[in-house]
Amino acid sequence: MMSSSAATLSSSPFSSSSIYASSEFKFPSFSQRSCLLTVESRAKPYTACSSTVNNTSASGQIRHCSLSRRRGLAFSATLPFLLPLHEFVDNFGAKAAESGESEYMRIKEEINRVVTKGKAAGVLRLVFHDAGTFDMDDNSGGMNGSIVYELERPENTGLNKSLKVLEKAKKEVDAIQSVSWADMIAVGGAEAVSVCGGPKIPVALGRLDSMKPDPEGKLPQETLDASGLKKCFQRKGFSTQELVALSGAHTLGSKGFGSPVAFDNSYFKILLEKPWKSSNGMSSMIGLPSDHAIVEDDECLRWIAKYADNQNLFFEDFKNAYIKLVNSGASWKSM
Repeated sequence: MMSSSAATLSSSPFSSSSIYASSEFKFPSFSQRSCLLTVESRAKPYTACSSTVNNTSASGQIRHCSLSRRRGLAFSATLPFLLPLHEFVDNFGAKAAESGESEYMRIKEEINRVVTKGKAAGVLRLVFHDAGTFDMDDNSGGMNGSIVYELERPENTGLNKSLKVLEKAKKEVDAIQSVSWADMIAVGGAEAVSVCGGPKIPVALGRLDSMKPDPEGKLPQETLDASGLKKCFQRKGFSTQELVALSGAHTLGSKGFGSPVAFDNSYFKILLEKPWKSSNGMSSMIGLPSDHAIVEDDECLRWIAKYADNQNLFFEDFKNAYIKLVNSGASWKSM
């Protein structure tokens, strides 16, 4: 289920092996967006604070808003003379939301300039290989842009081409306001799904980029049986239903599940037919060992049958699982 195809770099989201020849790809230096109010968390996005705060959580960790003491005092002393506090907070929130929406639309616009249907599968595969390293046991990996340091790993061979595609869009966005690789890849995958006819997936912004590669050996192995796949996904916080829904991403690419540039429920329909059991040589090449494995598992089969019968249900469940995937293990800063 989760490997790259010899025919195209974008045949599969996750993979543990690849036969692509890698070409050198150099990235520009990472730029962090300057932000007066910064909050980091690996749990969920936070909204910006409006004053100097040191909050101690139940776990003992302290969250800091980076207003200096002096600036915070001056701000507090001056504010009442400017306008009522509730009015300031309302205006601040509205402007922040407007700014965030403007940035989001700018990112989507630039991505749509470079991500064609033919490049969509590779861009979507980037998401799975960046976020797919998340491990709940040691709270490592996740959607953090670390894929840019991991291109030489066998499972990521060929992804440099997809990163080059997104780099073009990122340069245009960075010229106005810098964006993290994690956000760029998360939005890129969502737009790749949309351009191929799949569901429209909203993506929150504010992920911080990692400055080092994630631990190796965290991506699901394509040779795992259904039981092994379910356990692997459980360690990443995903249910069997979410495993099957995310596997539907294999409908894009050249593994034989319908049109390589159409995001639909053909993957599930073809899984039920089990064409790889045919004596036809070409049919035996359809899918990966992991694809063949999940259709033999009763729990997975129930969801495969549902999605084969109801594309709208698949779209809704894929959208929800995708949002969960691109938030997995992410560290956030306020916008």
